[in-house]
Amino acid sequence: MSYENLLSPINIGSLKIRNRVVMGAMGSGTANDNATVSECECAYYAERAKGGAGLIITEVTRVNNDTGIMMPRQTSAATDECIQGLRKLANAVHYYDGAIFVQLHHPGRQTVCEAIGGKPTISPSGIKSMLTQAECREMSNAEVKSLVQDFVNAAERCYKAGIDGVELHAAHGYMLNQFISPYTNKRVDEYGGTTENRARIIKEIIEGIRGRVGREYPVIMRISADEFLRDSVFPIKEDGLLLDEAVEICKYLVPFGLDAVNVSAGIYETMNKAWEPTSYQEGWKIYLAEAVKKAVNVPVFGVGTIRNPDFAEKIISEGKVDCVTIARGLLADPDWVKKTAEGRVDEIRRCMSCLNCMDSMQSNGMIGEPFSCAINARTAHEWFYNDIRQDGNGRMVVIVGGGPSGMEAARILAERKFKVVLFEKDAELGGQLCLANKPPHKEKINWLIQYFQVQLKKLGVEVRLNTPATIEAIEELNPYAVFIGTGSKSVVPKSISGVQGTNVCTSSDILSGRVKVSNKKVVVVGSGMTGLETAELLGTMNNKVYVVEMADRIGPDASWQNLTDVQGRLEKMNTIFMPSYKLVEIKDDSIILQKKDGEKEKLSTEHVVLSLGVYADQTLAEELSTNFDKVIKIGDSAQIGRIANAVSTGFSEAYRLN
Repeated sequence: MSYENLLSPINIGSLKIRNRVVMGAMGSGTANDNATVSECECAYYAERAKGGAGLIITEVTRVNNDTGIMMPRQTSAATDECIQGLRKLANAVHYYDGAIFVQLHHPGRQTVCEAIGGKPTISPSGIKSMLTQAECREMSNAEVKSLVQDFVNAAERCYKAGIDGVELHAAHGYMLNQFISPYTNKRVDEYGGTTENRARIIKEIIEGIRGRVGREYPVIMRISADEFLRDSVFPIKEDGLLLDEAVEICKYLVPFGLDAVNVSAGIYETMNKAWEPTSYQEGWKIYLAEAVKKAVNVPVFGVGTIRNPDFAEKIISEGKVDCVTIARGLLADPDWVKKTAEGRVDEIRRCMSCLNCMDSMQSNGMIGEPFSCAINARTAHEWFYNDIRQDGNGRMVVIVGGGPSGMEAARILAERKFKVVLFEKDAELGGQLCLANKPPHKEKINWLIQYFQVQLKKLGVEVRLNTPATIEAIEELNPYAVFIGTGSKSVVPKSISGVQGTNVCTSSDILSGRVKVSNKKVVVVGSGMTGLETAELLGTMNNKVYVVEMADRIGPDASWQNLTDVQGRLEKMNTIFMPSYKLVEIKDDSIILQKKDGEKEKLSTEHVVLSLGVYADQTLAEELSTNFDKVIKIGDSAQIGRIANAVSTGFSEAYRLN
């Protein structure tokens, strides 16, 4: 495919961008501690410009440093001191012939009070977020007008810094979205009530920007064209902003000077509609952008887990959108556009929608660290991992284990010109990925396996399948270093009476297909994501499934978004959840559970599936350490973790091997 539409230029107002791929805004936590642009941030965005993205839209950028803070190390355009850093950012992107817009943002009610010194958050009507539960108060009319000037002032600073344009963030439940939504705006002054009144604040911001910097400076808007409150996990009895009214808002605002509309969906109460888990299909919400495009005469961007160039080309050629907005896809592979243009689509490292970026943004962001991508260890760390040396000089490195850590280490070492031999005891590459891809809706994990297969073949890595690594086999290769990525094994507590029974297995046994259970009453013990996904797979096999969890709630350590996604499907399967129960004994036809108060309860069952975590088997690593000078543990062999840990340890250890 030529991708002639996807790769063709387009004008956004007076600005011509080189192709139709827009990097969507996503909080990265890469700014300096004082909210100015950092070298880390410049390197992060420059990498995406170098990779060919037509337009880059930065992360949420503050317009007010007092009430508008979402997280530490969030970029600001709220003071003149920010201009110099913004200029450096513009220059970094322009160096690679890219274009860059700054997304102007105020979180409104969707922030945590700690971020603003413990004060209440502010919003149009003082309605607090059901997700954050932050205290919230209604803004006065004067505060609304002051906020308009905050946006205008920030836009002018971006203009002075050489930033190519600005995006007004009126999506995902943030402040401007709170004004245009009837769910969060109950005002009775000129900023509330009718559709036009609720959109008035954005109209005034656009007019204010035009008055300061003229009509030629590009101004666009991001909008949640449907808040999807009907699908919320919270008890909400309102519809909020729906597509028909969102279209009317766009039609109303465009004549005041909007140069494009970037269409998304969802708010914090419907977070999975904004930042989708892996179960969502590619392009599922493009219909929203298509509806807006039919109503306005400016370019419309569409988003919705777009991962494949063929799909992007199709929806542009069909006239559904003018540009595709890709955020997570460019975290996973900043060269997405370049590889597409060069006919190397099979080499794209496609985002699996695992949401590690979101989870890390929330955990790392609050402690002032950048976020991370599970499958691209360089994301937000380009400034540090900035020079992959090619100094292997053909020296032999052996890798034991073909899981994600081993494959990533092999890839980097081969790029560094080491001679790499990878031993894998099974018949296929993937390791734990070959289990993780078995539950429903987890097929995107196959993309990562395919990516590694292509890369290892291209780079000349010798892969020995069905070949356990022995000391003798490794000694024959006389390696300079040996990497151990042998993964982990399921925990089976011997302290539980009956745990060795024939009616007991582990989640790995189910996922691998070694044990098949259907049309039975099954208890899954442990409600981590592996346990819940195993429960869902068992549910598709016509089993009646119970999930037992010792903690007080299901999925105590699981990502909230992934948890609510899979739990919602399990509820539709009539899965029974039993938190606050400890498994103490397994019998042939039942299990004995213990409540927090010590009382025991019997539950009849035909099969028990243990999902109680994993441990690293260090036997081989210890044996090899006594026979070879350089033995390096990666993945679960180094530290038990998820895919992100496996890839990052494989990458970093291979990167720094001396």
